[in-house]
Amino acid sequence: MRRLPALVALGSALAFSACATSVTRMDPNAVKDISGRWDDTDSRLVADEMISSCLSRPWLADAQAKLGKNPTVIVGHVSNQSQEHIATDTFIEDLQRSLINSGKVDFVASRNERGDVRDERRDQDVNASASTRNANGQETGANFMLSGVINSIVDQEGGRAVIFYQIDLKLLNMTTNEIAWIGQKKLKKFVERPRASW
Repeated sequence: MRRLPALVALGSALAFSACATSVTRMDPNAVKDISGRWDDTDSRLVADEMISSCLSRPWLADAQAKLGKNPTVIVGHVSNQSQEHIATDTFIEDLQRSLINSGKVDFVASRNERGDVRDERRDQDVNASASTRNANGQETGANFMLSGVINSIVDQEGGRAVIFYQIDLKLLNMTTNEIAWIGQKKLKKFVERPRASW
């Protein structure tokens, strides 16, 4: 009879340990697709491929010739019109990183970032010495704006689904509103999972 409480305690400990959370650190660049939905790998690879395509097109050489320097680019709004939550801010950061690291264009801050900088300059007007103060009205204007949309189509039956993503980006000339470049990337994923999880 004394063995029964010990067995119950051991069983409880085993059951508790089976339900405990397990965490494994991963390389941030490692590919680990669990759900089949849009993830960090999709964001990074799509941004790198599309920016590489954008910067290999004739608009860049034309702009450099007309301006006598690298054109200045800003990333505008990327709209998520897919059927799932997508962190478009992360995708925008991936686009910005690819553009800046290319060394082929100059880059200006986003609207939100510019707002923070302008607030700081207003504070400097009051609190900073004249020799270190940064004046208003000295910002670099963008020559081109990159914006886009992410769409998806899900074809699902039972525990199987095909998820199709289409990412469209446009580069607009800020002076003329002409479209300087259009890029498109398509992804398709086949996902199998238990029926109940859909």
